[in-house]
Amino acid sequence: MNQDYLGKLLAGVKDGTVKVEEALEKLKDFTVKDLGYATIDTHRELRTGYPEVIFGQGKTPEQVAGIVKFMLTHDTNILATRVTEEMYEKVREICSDAIYNPMARTIAIRKKDIPVPPTYIAVVTAGTSDLPVAEEAAVTAEIFGNRVERIIDVGVAGIHRLYNKVNVIRDARVNVVVAGMEGALPSIVGGLVDKPVIAVPTSVGYGANFGGLSALLGMLTSCASGTSVVNIDNGFGAGFLASMINKL
Repeated sequence: MNQDYLGKLLAGVKDGTVKVEEALEKLKDFTVKDLGYATIDTHRELRTGYPEVIFGQGKTPEQVAGIVKFMLTHDTNILATRVTEEMYEKVREICSDAIYNPMARTIAIRKKDIPVPPTYIAVVTAGTSDLPVAEEAAVTAEIFGNRVERIIDVGVAGIHRLYNKVNVIRDARVNVVVAGMEGALPSIVGGLVDKPVIAVPTSVGYGANFGGLSALLGMLTSCASGTSVVNIDNGFGAGFLASMINKL
């Protein structure tokens, strides 16, 4: 449920093209829809500007497909994260337009065009091994109506690679910087740009990386101003926040 959908429905009741009974039926699940195994927040897009996103991890393919099936009845784009190919195949049975990104582990269904701002989001990746998290951020930002520029494998072990792309990074409205190991790249980017930097630590690294904890702590203690940090491997959270900033 979003403002456009609700506005058209109310306008239809007003001009007589939609019967009151029909409108009541459509509004029956105005705030939530209880599927038994999930309670969908149908009011979220009207309240926050963004629809609820499906977190696939821990759900069965049938549950993911069931949630998608209901969400298809509403005029909104759909995103599912941390999904498997089996989940995607189940969703494809009810929606052939579903797009699966195996790198990002996402399913995206675009039901409507969203105005794209003239500004863009840069997603900067320290290493190729960080790509799954970076792609999750990029796909999230794109499904919500943003242009994304991807800059891949420019980490501190070969920092000269970063400077070849510095103009693209500086011209972005916001930068999402994804890094594992010691997590140093966001600090460097933060010292080069006058835009917000969203740092994303990944669990990529050897033993003392502690599954991303060393990268997280390094980013949290960064001396570069204007840098914020999301949770380990949380590409979705970074892409979502970047979208909000890009649309201010």
